[in-house]
Amino acid sequence: MAMAAAAPLAMALPASAKNSALSFMSAADVGVAGANTTEALTPFEHVTSYNNFYEFGYQKDDPERYADKLTVDPWAVEIGGLINNPKTLTLEDILASVDLEERVYRLRCVEAWSMVIPWVGFPISALLKQFDIQGGAKYVRFETLYRPAEMPGQKSLFSGIEYPYVEGLRLDEAMHPLAILAVGLYGKTLPNQNGAPIRLVVPWKYGFKSIKSIVKIELVEEMPATTWALSAPQEYGFYANVNPGVNHPRWSQARERRLPSGLFSRNIIDTQMFNGYSDQVASLYSGLDLRDNY
Repeated sequence: MAMAAAAPLAMALPASAKNSALSFMSAADVGVAGANTTEALTPFEHVTSYNNFYEFGYQKDDPERYADKLTVDPWAVEIGGLINNPKTLTLEDILASVDLEERVYRLRCVEAWSMVIPWVGFPISALLKQFDIQGGAKYVRFETLYRPAEMPGQKSLFSGIEYPYVEGLRLDEAMHPLAILAVGLYGKTLPNQNGAPIRLVVPWKYGFKSIKSIVKIELVEEMPATTWALSAPQEYGFYANVNPGVNHPRWSQARERRLPSGLFSRNIIDTQMFNGYSDQVASLYSGLDLRDNY
Protein backbone atom coordinates (compact mmCIF):
# COMPACT_ATOMS: atom_id res chain seq x y z
CA MET A 1 0.00 0.00 0.00
CA ALA A 2 1.37 3.44 -0.90
CA MET A 3 2.68 5.53 1.94
CA ALA A 4 1.78 9.18 2.28
CA ALA A 5 4.35 11.93 2.06
CA ALA A 6 6.15 11.95 5.36
CA ALA A 7 7.71 14.14 7.95
CA PRO A 8 11.43 14.52 7.31
CA LEU A 9 13.78 11.82 8.55
CA ALA A 10 15.45 14.13 11.06
CA MET A 11 12.09 14.71 12.74
CA ALA A 12 11.55 10.97 13.18
CA LEU A 13 14.81 9.46 14.42
CA PRO A 14 18.36 10.38 15.42
CA ALA A 15 21.00 10.45 12.68
CA SER A 16 22.93 7.73 14.50
CA ALA A 17 20.10 5.20 14.30
CA LYS A 18 21.05 2.12 12.31
CA ASN A 19 18.57 0.11 10.27
CA SER A 20 15.81 2.44 11.39
CA ALA A 21 12.63 2.59 9.34
CA LEU A 22 12.13 5.77 7.34
CA SER A 23 8.95 7.59 6.43
CA PHE A 24 8.64 8.53 2.77
CA MET A 25 6.45 8.86 -0.28
CA SER A 26 6.30 5.58 -2.16
CA ALA A 27 7.85 5.27 -5.61
CA ALA A 28 4.44 4.70 -7.15
CA ASP A 29 3.28 8.09 -5.90
CA VAL A 30 6.35 10.17 -6.73
CA GLY A 31 5.03 11.21 -10.15
CA VAL A 32 8.43 11.47 -11.86
CA ALA A 33 8.87 9.57 -15.13
CA GLY A 34 11.44 6.82 -14.71
CA ALA A 35 11.40 6.94 -10.89
CA ASN A 36 10.02 3.44 -10.41
CA THR A 37 11.28 0.52 -12.46
CA THR A 38 9.15 -2.59 -11.98
CA GLU A 39 12.09 -4.99 -12.44
CA ALA A 40 12.83 -7.50 -9.69
CA LEU A 41 14.68 -5.96 -6.77
CA THR A 42 18.17 -7.09 -5.86
CA PRO A 43 17.89 -8.66 -2.39
CA PHE A 44 18.97 -6.48 0.54
CA GLU A 45 21.76 -8.87 1.51
CA HIS A 46 23.37 -8.51 -1.94
CA VAL A 47 22.94 -4.73 -2.08
CA THR A 48 24.70 -4.38 1.27
CA SER A 49 27.46 -6.97 0.86
CA TYR A 50 28.66 -6.44 -2.73
CA ASN A 51 30.03 -2.91 -2.91
CA ASN A 52 32.73 -0.75 -4.44
CA PHE A 53 33.77 1.69 -1.72
CA TYR A 54 37.55 1.75 -1.96
CA GLU A 55 37.90 3.88 1.15
CA PHE A 56 37.33 0.60 2.99
CA GLY A 57 39.23 -1.76 0.67
CA TYR A 58 39.19 -3.23 -2.82
CA GLN A 59 37.31 -6.49 -2.28
CA LYS A 60 33.54 -6.38 -2.71
CA ASP A 61 32.98 -7.47 0.89
CA ASP A 62 35.52 -5.07 2.44
CA PRO A 63 33.01 -2.23 2.88
CA GLU A 64 30.60 -4.43 4.82
CA ARG A 65 33.50 -5.77 6.90
CA TYR A 66 35.09 -2.43 7.82
CA ALA A 67 32.54 0.36 7.38
CA ASP A 68 30.97 -0.11 10.80
CA LYS A 69 33.92 1.90 12.17
CA LEU A 70 32.73 5.00 10.30
CA THR A 71 31.14 7.65 12.53
CA VAL A 72 28.12 9.17 10.79
CA ASP A 73 26.65 11.14 13.67
CA PRO A 74 27.18 14.04 13.84
CA TRP A 75 27.37 14.80 10.10
CA ALA A 76 27.54 18.08 8.22
CA VAL A 77 27.70 19.06 4.56
CA GLU A 78 29.46 22.24 3.45
CA ILE A 79 27.64 23.91 0.54
CA GLY A 80 29.54 26.69 -1.19
CA GLY A 81 31.22 27.93 -4.32
CA LEU A 82 29.26 30.13 -6.71
CA ILE A 83 26.32 30.81 -4.41
CA ASN A 84 25.54 33.98 -2.51
CA ASN A 85 24.69 32.30 0.78
CA PRO A 86 27.21 29.51 1.49
CA LYS A 87 26.38 27.39 4.51
CA THR A 88 27.43 24.30 6.41
CA LEU A 89 24.31 22.30 7.17
CA THR A 90 23.88 19.38 9.51
CA LEU A 91 22.19 16.33 8.09
CA GLU A 92 19.22 17.19 10.30
CA ASP A 93 19.09 20.68 8.75
CA ILE A 94 19.04 19.23 5.26
CA LEU A 95 16.39 16.64 5.98
CA ALA A 96 14.16 19.13 7.72
CA SER A 97 13.91 21.06 4.45
CA VAL A 98 12.99 18.24 2.05
CA ASP A 99 10.42 15.47 1.61
CA LEU A 100 11.75 11.94 1.32
CA GLU A 101 10.74 9.76 -1.62
CA GLU A 102 11.43 6.20 -2.67
CA ARG A 103 13.06 5.76 -6.09
CA VAL A 104 13.45 2.25 -7.51
CA TYR A 105 16.41 2.55 -9.87
CA ARG A 106 18.68 0.33 -11.89
CA LEU A 107 22.34 0.65 -10.80
CA ARG A 108 24.89 -0.23 -13.49
CA CYS A 109 28.57 -0.62 -12.57
CA VAL A 110 31.26 0.01 -15.18
CA GLU A 111 32.49 -3.50 -14.30
CA ALA A 112 29.41 -4.83 -16.14
CA TRP A 113 27.30 -5.93 -13.18
CA SER A 114 24.04 -4.35 -12.12
CA MET A 115 21.40 -4.21 -9.39
CA VAL A 116 17.90 -2.83 -8.86
CA ILE A 117 17.69 -0.85 -5.63
CA PRO A 118 14.84 0.91 -3.82
CA TRP A 119 16.54 4.09 -2.59
CA VAL A 120 15.06 6.62 -0.18
CA GLY A 121 16.13 10.22 -0.77
CA PHE A 122 15.25 13.51 -2.41
CA PRO A 123 16.09 15.32 -5.67
CA ILE A 124 19.35 17.26 -5.59
CA SER A 125 17.39 20.16 -7.01
CA ALA A 126 15.30 20.29 -3.80
CA LEU A 127 18.48 21.16 -1.91
CA LEU A 128 20.22 23.38 -4.47
CA LYS A 129 17.12 25.50 -5.08
CA GLN A 130 17.39 26.68 -1.50
CA PHE A 131 20.55 28.60 -2.41
CA ASP A 132 21.09 31.73 -4.47
CA ILE A 133 23.11 30.18 -7.29
CA GLN A 134 25.24 32.65 -9.23
CA GLY A 135 24.98 32.87 -13.00
CA GLY A 136 28.50 31.60 -13.59
CA ALA A 137 27.82 28.20 -11.99
CA LYS A 138 27.89 25.45 -14.59
CA TYR A 139 28.92 22.36 -12.61
CA VAL A 140 28.41 20.79 -9.20
CA ARG A 141 31.43 19.31 -7.42
CA PHE A 142 30.94 16.68 -4.69
CA GLU A 143 33.52 15.50 -2.17
CA THR A 144 33.62 12.44 0.11
CA LEU A 145 34.69 12.42 3.75
CA TYR A 146 38.44 12.10 4.31
CA ARG A 147 39.04 10.27 7.57
CA PRO A 148 41.81 7.66 7.25
CA ALA A 149 41.48 6.59 10.88
CA GLU A 150 38.04 5.20 10.07
CA MET A 151 38.43 4.59 6.34
CA PRO A 152 41.49 2.31 6.07
CA GLY A 153 41.58 2.31 2.28
CA GLN A 154 42.50 5.98 2.33
CA LYS A 155 45.83 5.06 3.91
CA SER A 156 46.93 2.85 1.02
CA LEU A 157 50.04 4.11 -0.78
CA PHE A 158 49.51 1.81 -3.77
CA SER A 159 45.95 2.51 -4.83
CA GLY A 160 46.75 5.15 -7.44
CA ILE A 161 43.74 7.05 -6.14
CA GLU A 162 44.04 10.51 -4.63
CA TYR A 163 41.70 11.08 -1.70
CA PRO A 164 39.33 12.56 -0.81
CA TYR A 165 37.16 11.15 -3.57
CA VAL A 166 35.70 13.81 -5.87
CA GLU A 167 32.91 13.59 -8.43
CA GLY A 168 30.93 16.10 -10.44
CA LEU A 169 27.92 16.77 -12.62
CA ARG A 170 26.91 19.49 -14.99
CA LEU A 171 24.43 21.77 -13.25
CA ASP A 172 21.61 20.71 -15.57
CA GLU A 173 22.34 17.04 -14.81
CA ALA A 174 22.27 17.72 -11.07
CA MET A 175 18.96 19.57 -11.39
CA HIS A 176 17.33 16.74 -13.36
CA PRO A 177 14.45 15.18 -11.38
CA LEU A 178 15.99 11.68 -11.54
CA ALA A 179 19.25 12.77 -9.84
CA ILE A 180 18.87 12.30 -6.10
CA LEU A 181 20.71 12.40 -2.80
CA ALA A 182 19.94 9.16 -0.98
CA VAL A 183 19.79 8.66 2.79
CA GLY A 184 18.29 5.18 2.82
CA LEU A 185 17.52 1.99 0.93
CA TYR A 186 14.90 -0.70 1.36
CA GLY A 187 12.95 1.72 3.55
CA LYS A 188 15.69 1.96 6.18
CA THR A 189 18.57 4.32 6.91
CA LEU A 190 21.51 3.95 4.55
CA PRO A 191 24.07 1.35 5.70
CA ASN A 192 27.62 2.65 6.08
CA GLN A 193 28.93 0.39 3.31
CA ASN A 194 26.42 1.90 0.89
CA GLY A 195 27.53 5.49 1.47
CA ALA A 196 25.96 6.60 4.75
CA PRO A 197 24.67 8.95 5.75
CA ILE A 198 24.15 10.74 2.40
CA ARG A 199 25.23 9.84 -1.13
CA LEU A 200 24.56 10.71 -4.74
CA VAL A 201 22.50 8.45 -7.03
CA VAL A 202 22.43 9.22 -10.78
CA PRO A 203 20.77 6.19 -12.39
CA TRP A 204 21.71 6.85 -16.02
CA LYS A 205 25.44 6.95 -15.23
CA TYR A 206 27.90 4.27 -14.17
CA GLY A 207 27.95 3.66 -10.45
CA PHE A 208 31.28 5.32 -9.71
CA LYS A 209 29.64 8.70 -10.41
CA SER A 210 27.30 8.22 -7.45
CA ILE A 211 29.73 9.45 -4.80
CA LYS A 212 29.26 8.27 -1.21
CA SER A 213 29.46 9.83 2.28
CA ILE A 214 29.32 13.40 0.98
CA VAL A 215 30.73 16.25 3.11
CA LYS A 216 31.06 19.04 0.53
CA ILE A 217 28.98 20.32 -2.40
CA GLU A 218 30.32 23.22 -4.48
CA LEU A 219 28.86 25.13 -7.41
CA VAL A 220 31.71 25.84 -9.84
CA GLU A 221 32.28 27.33 -13.28
CA GLU A 222 34.83 24.85 -14.65
CA MET A 223 34.39 21.11 -15.07
CA PRO A 224 35.73 19.60 -11.84
CA ALA A 225 38.70 17.25 -11.92
CA THR A 226 37.15 14.00 -10.74
CA THR A 227 38.93 11.14 -9.00
CA TRP A 228 38.69 8.38 -11.60
CA ALA A 229 39.20 10.72 -14.54
CA LEU A 230 42.44 11.85 -12.90
CA SER A 231 43.55 8.33 -12.01
CA ALA A 232 42.87 6.70 -15.39
CA PRO A 233 41.63 9.23 -17.97
CA GLN A 234 41.84 6.67 -20.78
CA GLU A 235 39.30 4.53 -18.91
CA TYR A 236 37.02 6.94 -17.06
CA GLY A 237 35.58 10.11 -18.50
CA PHE A 238 33.69 12.88 -16.77
CA TYR A 239 30.26 11.99 -18.16
CA ALA A 240 30.25 8.22 -17.54
CA ASN A 241 26.83 7.79 -19.15
CA VAL A 242 25.88 4.13 -19.49
CA ASN A 243 26.49 3.37 -23.16
CA PRO A 244 26.50 -0.18 -24.57
CA GLY A 245 28.22 1.12 -27.71
CA VAL A 246 31.35 2.41 -25.94
CA ASN A 247 33.41 -0.26 -24.24
CA HIS A 248 35.67 0.23 -21.27
CA PRO A 249 39.22 -1.01 -22.10
CA ARG A 250 38.71 -3.94 -19.70
CA TRP A 251 34.96 -4.59 -19.92
CA SER A 252 32.49 -4.80 -22.76
CA GLN A 253 29.52 -2.60 -21.97
CA ALA A 254 27.10 -4.34 -24.34
CA ARG A 255 25.79 -6.73 -21.69
CA GLU A 256 25.69 -6.92 -17.90
CA ARG A 257 25.38 -9.45 -15.10
CA ARG A 258 22.29 -8.68 -13.03
CA LEU A 259 22.81 -9.58 -9.39
CA PRO A 260 22.22 -11.93 -7.77
CA SER A 261 23.77 -14.46 -10.09
CA GLY A 262 25.77 -17.63 -9.60
CA LEU A 263 27.98 -20.07 -11.44
CA PHE A 264 25.03 -21.88 -13.02
CA SER A 265 22.71 -18.90 -13.33
CA ARG A 266 24.64 -15.95 -14.68
CA ASN A 267 21.57 -13.77 -15.36
CA ILE A 268 23.14 -11.92 -18.29
CA ILE A 269 21.04 -9.18 -19.91
CA ASP A 270 21.55 -6.58 -22.61
CA THR A 271 22.62 -3.13 -21.42
CA GLN A 272 20.36 -0.23 -22.37
CA MET A 273 21.50 3.21 -23.48
CA PHE A 274 21.52 5.57 -20.50
CA ASN A 275 20.76 2.46 -18.42
CA GLY A 276 17.19 2.52 -19.71
CA TYR A 277 16.52 6.18 -18.93
CA SER A 278 16.90 7.53 -22.48
CA ASP A 279 13.39 8.94 -22.64
CA GLN A 280 14.10 11.06 -19.59
CA VAL A 281 17.72 12.18 -20.07
CA ALA A 282 18.83 11.88 -23.72
CA SER A 283 17.86 15.51 -24.38
CA LEU A 284 20.56 16.63 -21.91
CA TYR A 285 23.19 15.49 -24.42
CA SER A 286 21.74 16.72 -27.70
CA GLY A 287 24.63 17.45 -30.07
CA LEU A 288 27.25 15.95 -27.72
CA ASP A 289 29.40 13.16 -29.13
CA LEU A 290 29.01 10.50 -26.45
CA ARG A 291 31.88 8.44 -27.81
CA ASP A 292 34.37 11.26 -27.27
CA ASN A 293 32.59 12.49 -24.15
CA TYR A 294 32.45 9.14 -22.40
